This record gives sequence, structure tokens and C-alpha cells, in this order.
Amino acid sequence: MSAGKRFPFVPRFGRLAGGVVLSLSLLAGSLAPQIAHAEGQIRIAEQFGIVYLLLNVVRDQQLIEKHGKAEGLDIKVDWQQLSGGSAVNDALLSGAIDIAGAGIGPLLTVWDRTHGRQNVKGVASLGNFPYYLLSNNPKVKTIADFTEKDRIAVPAVGVSVQSRFLQYAAAKQWGDKEFNRLDKYTVALPHPDATASLKTGGTELTGHFSNPPFQNQALENPDVHVVLDTYELLGPNSPTVLYATEKFRSDNPKTYKAFVGALAEAADFAQKDKGAAADTYIRVTGAKIGREDLLKIIDNDRFQFTVTPTNTYPLADFLHRVGAIKNKPATWQDYFFEDAAIGQGS
Repeated sequence: MSAGKRFPFVPRFGRLAGGVVLSLSLLAGSLAPQIAHAEGQIRIAEQFGIVYLLLNVVRDQQLIEKHGKAEGLDIKVDWQQLSGGSAVNDALLSGAIDIAGAGIGPLLTVWDRTHGRQNVKGVASLGNFPYYLLSNNPKVKTIADFTEKDRIAVPAVGVSVQSRFLQYAAAKQWGDKEFNRLDKYTVALPHPDATASLKTGGTELTGHFSNPPFQNQALENPDVHVVLDTYELLGPNSPTVLYATEKFRSDNPKTYKAFVGALAEAADFAQKDKGAAADTYIRVTGAKIGREDLLKIIDNDRFQFTVTPTNTYPLADFLHRVGAIKNKPATWQDYFFEDAAIGQGS
């Protein structure tokens, strides 16, 4: 590692929507397994970024409650914020949450792990968005330029969708046997902290596999540049998804239906009125980003708010091919619950 100031590494802390930092020991207590509940309650975990905007709309407009009333239910909704697919998966499998929000990478990992047991599957996509691998190291033009002197921030090492995208890119660069070649350079860090470190510079952290709006904020520094664009790597795709256990879905059919209906309504709202969607994101998250700056990010053809999973299978096939998951999905429908509301995905 390079000598110089160390970046603000915070492995023991999680950041809440309002900017409050909470120790994971306390967070773990709040996520302790609870007694299985009947219809009318749902606990949802989200992470950071615009990619979770549909959940912001659902929360702001109380759409789960609205759709629940149509099913004759008064649904109690509990919102929680975590960082990293590993933490989200642990919370889901411990029974601390009912709906997990994370990347397609963590979904495929937990789908494989629970295959034939809890049978975790995808509920819906949160939309199609490009993710950027960024660097402030002028010597790094492609992934082949990273060395042992570099450190790349990801939400969760090895399991996050950013880690999986990096592995996919490494396999394309050096072959499948070298898919994890860059893993040793990755460190787990929440997007807000990684963005601040990359923009400030002068730390061990020289790379960040980010998501919007953090990647756009980092690029405000002229020393930060794009090394890899996931749309160029895979084409338009759904990097962030929601998933649940088979038991929650089967034990709570009305609550589940209300949630998916709420999400579909939120997607329609956000796609048709991105200005209102931007206002919702700022209002709910308290994000320190101007409305016009946010609209520049989301009001373009590369951003699509939709619940239909898009182009997820190439990553699933890759992970099985390199042995990262044991079970081979035949199609995207193997790791998503069948639901007419989410349409025909890929």
C-alpha cells in the first residue's frame, strides 16, 4: 500500500438516510430476528443511490399502504437502510427483513445458497442504470492498469454487483481463470464515503465502482475519470433488484401483491415524470444534490425506471461458468418469482 494519508475506512459503521452514522453492533440489534408475522406487515431494506428511487416514491406516496387497502389490509411498513449485499443477505436470511434491496450479484449469490431450502428469488427490478468504475489515478486508463498500489471501493467485496461486474470485466480481459484477478485490490466502503475519498484524493483509495448519483458527483473533480462503463461491458441492464424468500411470498400473498403493485405504480410515476421523481429523491433521502444536477443524471435514455429485469442472465451464466455459484439457472425466471406485474424479463 502507498504511504500517505489513509482513506476514511468505516467497516464497522452504517449510514442512515439522514446522514446519521450508526454502529453495526447497534444496527445488528435492530435487525435481530423477529417472530414470523401475519399478513399486513413488511420490512424493507434499501441501500444508497438513485437506483433505489422507486422505493423512495413508494415510501413518499405510501403506495404499499394504498395497495394494501385495496386488498383489505392495513399494512405496516418498516424501512431500513444498510450498505452492501452481504449485510442485506444476512439480514434477509436471519429473518430481520422481508424484502432485500441489492444488486443482481448478491441476489444470485443468495439464490444459489438457498436453492432447495429458503428459495430466495427476485421480486422485481428497480430499473436500468449504467454503473461506472472510476479512478483518480492518471495512470489507470483500463482495468489492466490497476496495480497493488491501488485500492478499489465496492459496497461488499466479492458479492456486490460492482464486484461481480469487475470480475466479469477481468474474465473478458484475461480469461475465465483470471476472473478474480482484481479482487485483492477491492475494499468494502459505502458509496458516500468512497465518493468523498475519491474526490478529495491523497489517500490509498484510487478507484471506486460506483452508482448514480455518487459517480456523477465524483466526476465533478477533473482528476476523476471513467475506467469502465457497465453499459459498454454488458449493454443496458438491471443492476439493482429486490428479492425475498419463498416463505414470505407464500405466507403473505396479499401483502406481497400490494408491494409489487406499489412498485409498479412507482415505476410508472418515475418514468413518466422524472422531475417529480427527482423531487421525491431529494425530499426522502435528504441528498445534497441540486434538482437540476439530478435531472441531468436521470432525464436521459440511459436511465429507465422499470420493474422488468433486463439483461441479467449474462452475469448469472458467467457466475456459474467460473464456479462462483453452483446451480446453473436455465433462464432469468429460475431466480425471479413468476409475476405478471414484472413482465417478460431477461
